[in-house]
Amino acid sequence: MKTKKYLYYSLSFLIFTGLFYILFHASISNLFYPFAFGMMFALVWSNQKIWVVCPAYLIAGILNNWGVYNIISVICTAFCVAAPYLIHVLLKKNMKIWELGIYALISQVAQVVLSYVGGGVFYYEIISTFVGILFMYLMIMILDAVLVRGLAYKLTSLELISGGVFLAVLSDGLTFATIGPFSFLKLFVSFTILFIAFSSKSYYSVFVSLIMGIGTLIGMNNPVYIAPFAIWAVSISLFKSYSKYLMPVALMASECLCGFYFNLYYGFSPLEIIPVAVSCIAFFCIPNKVYDRCRMLLSSKNSRIAVKDVVNRNREILHNKIGCLGEAFTEVERTFRKMANTSLSKDEMQETMKREIKRKICENCPEKSRCYRSYAKETEMVLDELADLSFDKGKISVLDIPSFMNTHCNKVTSIISCVNTLCNQYKRYSDLVGDIDKSKLLVADQMGGVSNIMKELAKEVYAPIAFDNAREDKIVEELLANEIICDDVIVVEKGIHEMETTIVVRNEDREKAAICEVIGKICGCEMYVEQTISSIKPGWSTVTLRKIPKYDCSFGVSVHTKSGSEKSGDCYSIQKMTGDKFMFALCDGMGSGEKAQEISENAINLIENFYKAGFESELIMSSINKLLSLQKEESFSAVDICILDLNEGSANFIKMGSPSCYIIDKEKCGVIEGNALPLGVIKDTLPNNKKVVIRGGNYIILTTDGISDSFESDDKILEYACSLDYKNPQIISDAILQKALENNMGIAKDDMSVIVIKVF
Repeated sequence: MKTKKYLYYSLSFLIFTGLFYILFHASISNLFYPFAFGMMFALVWSNQKIWVVCPAYLIAGILNNWGVYNIISVICTAFCVAAPYLIHVLLKKNMKIWELGIYALISQVAQVVLSYVGGGVFYYEIISTFVGILFMYLMIMILDAVLVRGLAYKLTSLELISGGVFLAVLSDGLTFATIGPFSFLKLFVSFTILFIAFSSKSYYSVFVSLIMGIGTLIGMNNPVYIAPFAIWAVSISLFKSYSKYLMPVALMASECLCGFYFNLYYGFSPLEIIPVAVSCIAFFCIPNKVYDRCRMLLSSKNSRIAVKDVVNRNREILHNKIGCLGEAFTEVERTFRKMANTSLSKDEMQETMKREIKRKICENCPEKSRCYRSYAKETEMVLDELADLSFDKGKISVLDIPSFMNTHCNKVTSIISCVNTLCNQYKRYSDLVGDIDKSKLLVADQMGGVSNIMKELAKEVYAPIAFDNAREDKIVEELLANEIICDDVIVVEKGIHEMETTIVVRNEDREKAAICEVIGKICGCEMYVEQTISSIKPGWSTVTLRKIPKYDCSFGVSVHTKSGSEKSGDCYSIQKMTGDKFMFALCDGMGSGEKAQEISENAINLIENFYKAGFESELIMSSINKLLSLQKEESFSAVDICILDLNEGSANFIKMGSPSCYIIDKEKCGVIEGNALPLGVIKDTLPNNKKVVIRGGNYIILTTDGISDSFESDDKILEYACSLDYKNPQIISDAILQKALENNMGIAKDDMSVIVIKVF
């Protein structure tokens, strides 16, 4: 570890020495030399080791000029950064950036005085001082982004400007760095253009080439390099879309054209191509992941704002469409409800019955005229009385015939037969129409439920999503510090309990545990990975994280079939619903065996699908009840449901014909009783619904009547469950089932099922 540190500091020292040496040569028209001291102060501010930076500055300054005045000036400048730094460390007081500016100003006093004493133009040094301080502040911006922030996120506009100034000044200083025909300026510029052209948009490389060309112009007062650099950038950009390997070829070809054909350098030898060739080799040696990181750095941050605006605009459009769809389903519901209740009333049927008797019996009777002329009122009263009796009793007999009719009518037997036939037909008709009406009402209920879901969904998407940009920036920075490259991130806070973060990371990083730790720390809550899918960008994955709910749960299930029965009539379902809700359901079909199993499975499947779709509990129970009551044979099911909300800390119990369920708490135990009829008995029955608050350490127990009937009372079940000194819900459920069997001498008198839920 120490060896690595020594190597790192040694390499830093060499890099800083070379950088300062170049900046000592950088000038403005060969009159002002303000850049080296500004860079030194900026490096110290950016947490670079002062015992590395100051010696590098001293050596570079002395190598640049061996003159006594220059050595004194360089030493004074280094002292003015080292002394205040040590004072602030000893006093344990952070240095302010404005204080740094004052120290930089003081550091140049010696240079101004020595220039005046040496007979130089001292006000040039004053101008250099202020330009150097401005340069220092610009370098602090870019160094903070590169060295402190660690290339974690996209550069701001001001940081890009600062980077451009640095490239221009560096090019200025490299203008005089040559060894024979080998130009370090060409080496640096050609490699930089290749790197940026491949790592970002093509026009960036053109801008950079112009910036570096202008840098040489500022230092030399000669635009000789501007045109060649621009031609390099354009040539490379033209071939970028074809192949990475054609970019260096284009660079070499354009350099030959500039030197030999256009003669832009005013004299050119083949050896001057060597720096460009070396940069091409270096371009191929750099791994692609370095270019990927640079792409992320140089990409536009503002483009994500447009994406977020599109998301919110689409949500508004979706809200309007879903709202219209919900209203359409509401209209369908109203229509089906109007279509129901279309059967004939009792009074209407009585009139129909009288008309049929008159048509079939009285029409051809020889006594018709006498009855309806002399006894019209009495005849109508008798027929009304017979119709009433037939509806009340189901049929009539000779004993029900009034004495008046026995005296005056000789077709009594035919009338009795006709009335009974019509009464039976009406009953069959009424049952048929009743079933049709049930179906219509069932469809109406479903349409109403769908309408409510649509309207709730429309409300959910109506509010625009609030994106947390500050947290997004921090997440990218922290992930990169943990060696996780993040291409994009979105943080959405939907409410008090809901926080969702979506990140795009490399495939090799998506399983790293640090993702949850970093995002949880920045978001201020524990997070878990909800989903990981492949991104549309090859080699990258999209990871979605959600806030861990306030509570969690584990559960155990134990079942036993009735002795002598091959199949159990009990069924259970455990489902994770939307958000952080869980559904636990027990269904006990009537009887035992294959038929009971079929009944309970049908009921439990319907319950699962309705809850997954988002229907309300009362509507679910009402709809399933109507469906079961439509069957001609008896189809009863006792249902016990617990909806556990892990964020809210609540449990909602929905019971229809099921035995009690139990909540075990350290301080107080409770019983949730069920008094509603089972599903399928009466079409309009409503479930028993109760909501209770839960907390960590609670146990919830759901049972079928095979378990509950094996104990003397609810208190006995609670007493036994509380006596169990187990933490594992599966062990508790097994123990309760075993105790129920022991109470029945080892015989299961009914199908037995128990679910135990532990909340923590």
